[in-house]
Order: sequence, then structure tokens, then C-alpha cells
Amino acid sequence: MTTCYFVSDLHGNTRKYELLFAEVIRNKPSFLFIGGDLLPHIHRSVRQSGRLVPDFVRDFIIPGFKNLRRQLGCNYPEVFIIMGNDDHRVEEQAFLEGESMELWKYLNREKFRFGPYMIYGYPFVPPTPFLLKDWEKYDVSRFTDPGCVPPTEGYRTVDPDYDTEYDTIEKDLKELTGDDDMDKAIFLFHSPPYQTHFDRAALDGQKIEHVPLDLHVGSIAIKRFIEARQPYITLHGHIHESAAITGHWEQKFGRTCAFTAAHNGPELAVVRFEIDNPCDSERKLLLP
Repeated sequence: MTTCYFVSDLHGNTRKYELLFAEVIRNKPSFLFIGGDLLPHIHRSVRQSGRLVPDFVRDFIIPGFKNLRRQLGCNYPEVFIIMGNDDHRVEEQAFLEGESMELWKYLNREKFRFGPYMIYGYPFVPPTPFLLKDWEKYDVSRFTDPGCVPPTEGYRTVDPDYDTEYDTIEKDLKELTGDDDMDKAIFLFHSPPYQTHFDRAALDGQKIEHVPLDLHVGSIAIKRFIEARQPYITLHGHIHESAAITGHWEQKFGRTCAFTAAHNGPELAVVRFEIDNPCDSERKLLLP
């Protein structure tokens, strides 16, 4: 059996990273998937052992994974990383540096073959109410839900390398996958699919100009893609409270096994699954 770990939405929480490192050392998974929202908020400082961490990727994440590799040696897992909508893209270069050190594979609209598996990474989410737009795109059209800010507005930490007005998540997925065989395809998404267990937000009773807000905030394009193409496994994050509201962190879409690792508690949520039998899975909530 080949064990995989999946985590997401660590948001610069050093304690959760340390729990992750300890869990990987203890159980030695073969694969580690990290599904975005890795960094502290751009205006929030982070301290470790009382000392300021000025550059979170270079001063904490990279040293942490180097230490993990030193301790595990040949048991170091294959690590796959994407960023998320709360991560400032100006830090992307640091993740590419980590990739050049062979600490992980960074997958921004990229795919990577590992044995029989093709692993895809896709960090973008549909428009949110938040102003940072580095990792937001229109979903299937130029529609924006009430209360959300269009991706053409807000602010960015780097200039986009695509057309913010006309590029969509739907278009990206078509370009990323083409006619690829989905039989052994694993997708590392930040966004959950729309109207599923994974995209239920705590918006009950909220209205904008007397219009009730949609309680489901995931991607229509990702949902349609999963239903039409039936990839082997999909991994999601982004909506922290979804599992607590719905009671589900896993869901089947035809032959597709899907998981969310987003979590709204103080614990680190780790989803474990067997790559040869993904229905053999569990979610651990870890505290020190």
C-alpha cells in the first residue's frame, strides 16, 4: 500500500507545520499533498520561539522541509504544493527555489507524471469578498456573486500573466488537461467544487441588498470538470468550516474520490488515503 497525506489551509501557523512534520516523521507517507493557503496574512507577522520570522517560506518552510529530509533520508515523501487565494503571489519565487532544492514539486497550472499517476495542480478560486486577487479568476463567465469583488478589481502583489477580464477557471482546466487520460489523474485544487460537501460556507441568513447569499461558494467549472472527466482523485481546501457544517470531508462523484483538508478548528487536519485504494481513507485532527 502507498500512503498519501493531504493537508491544506495552514495559514502560516507554525504549530500546525510542526505537527505535520512530526506526523510525517512518525508514519512516513510516500506522498504529501499541500493544498494552498500556506502563508501568514500579508499584514501579520509570525514568531517562532519568540523570534520574528521575516520571510516565512525561506526562513521557516524551506528549513523545515530540509530538516524533514535530513531525518527521513530515503523515506522522504514526494511532496506536491500549490498556493491558495490567501497567499501573496510575490512569494512564488521562494516556492520555486524550494523546488530547485528538490524539496517539493510546485504545481501552478502544471502537471507532473509520477509512475502511472499524473498529478495536476490548480490554485485559482472563483471571486471572493476579499481584496487580494493574485489567485482568483472568473469561474465560467464574468459573473460575480453578490458581496464578492471581481478579479479585475482589488489588488495584486504581482502583475498577472493572463487576461484577468476574460480568463476563466473553465478555460484553464481545458487547457491544462486537453485530451489527457483521467484514469490515474490526481488533482490538487485549492477551490472545492460547487454545491458539494466541501463548499458549504457559514453564510446562513446573510443578505446583500435583500438578496440571500448562496451558501455554496465553490467552483462550478471544477464541479463540471469532475462530473464530466471523472479523474481518479481530487483534493480540495479553501472553505474551512465546510466539514464542520456538513459532517463530511470525503465525497464520491461517480468513480472520483474527493477529499477536503480544510478545517476551522485549532487542530491540524490530515487526510490519509491509500493511492491504490483511495476509499481506504481517514481524517486525523492533531493537537500537540
